[in-house]
Amino acid sequence: MIKYGLIGHPLSHSFSEKYFSEKFEKESIIDCSYELFDIENINQLPEILEKNPNLKGLNVTIPYKEKVFNILTEIDETAAAIGAVNTIKISNNQHSLKGYNTDYYGFKKSLKPFLDINHERALIFGSGGASKTVKYVLNELNINCLIVSRNPIEKNEIAYTDVNEYVIKHHQIIVNTTPIGMYPDIENCPLFNYENLTSKHLLYDLIYNPTETLFLKKGRQQNCITLNGLQMLKLQAEKSWEIWNS
Repeated sequence: MIKYGLIGHPLSHSFSEKYFSEKFEKESIIDCSYELFDIENINQLPEILEKNPNLKGLNVTIPYKEKVFNILTEIDETAAAIGAVNTIKISNNQHSLKGYNTDYYGFKKSLKPFLDINHERALIFGSGGASKTVKYVLNELNINCLIVSRNPIEKNEIAYTDVNEYVIKHHQIIVNTTPIGMYPDIENCPLFNYENLTSKHLLYDLIYNPTETLFLKKGRQQNCITLNGLQMLKLQAEKSWEIWNS
């Protein structure tokens, strides 16, 4: 039995196990399984590999998309440029651990149909691995990015308290890459004055549980285009499967 899985912490919110289990059943893939590995430290990964010699691929989620770099033997060019890995291909009797970023593919493909000529600047909530992926994609699409961080240190970063009417008006795309609003924390959202949003804004939340976060609900009430992370998740999952079996 070939095994695949997901590493992260916590994993109670994860969609991946259900997605791949249903995929295996639907496509009559009988020799594969998918397992969740909830680890409190990235240094536990070698132990997981040792205990699971039939493990051929892993997805990586919060908070290890950057921390996993030190354990990998090779990194794909795009993942290295982004600075975040969310997929690992395991081969050569576990001597080869190559990191990829399939979030890049999922985010780009899910976003592009909704872009128009007005979407010149983006505001990104969060500064972790997912934020780096989003920024990389948007820059590729010639969209300038401003990062909103709890501890802004770079020149293109601001604090949450700096998100005022002017900032909202001049950033037509707003992406939430943080876990704020994710189940069970559904009563929370990134804090700014949502009344400054207009129908010209596109709000994208990487969260997919709940389907409509408070962030997206408030945007919809201002007639914004709103997207959740479900399509991105499905696209990146299929890209992961493609990499593992290439």
